Amino acid sequence: MNQEHQSSSANPKQNEASDIAQPPLQPCVLLVEDDRSVRRYLEVTLQRSGYTVLTAADGLEAMKLALSSPIDVVVTDAVMPNLNGQELARFLRSNKKLSHLPIVLLTDRKQKGDFWREADRRFSYKPVRAEELKNCLNGLLGSAHGIHD
Repeated sequence: MNQEHQSSSANPKQNEASDIAQPPLQPCVLLVEDDRSVRRYLEVTLQRSGYTVLTAADGLEAMKLALSSPIDVVVTDAVMPNLNGQELARFLRSNKKLSHLPIVLLTDRKQKGDFWREADRRFSYKPVRAEELKNCLNGLLGSAHGIHD
């Protein structure tokens, strides 16, 4: 028994080295889209670009995920059942834990309104081009996360 204890703590520097050698964590995107095919397309696109992706089919599901999962940015459809994109964004802004999150609104409407003029909020017209979304997220998150094209 004494040998087991010694072998597990014999070389603490080795444990530190393995922690240092791990790659940086991928930024996590909360993707909120009620259209299943669009949601899947964007999920695969973002994963191929180096993001971890959590998906939700509506704003209520997204609220639960945002409160229970570490996320770095929210990409949300504007028009959804139960809770739309702007209502979700208002909820995120009113929550101390989540108010810092950048938000991207996906819309097929040509009106974005004053709500989307702040620096940490962007909009993109549907259908969304993969490259446009990647560039938008890279700009919002910066190079701190190590995401490259």
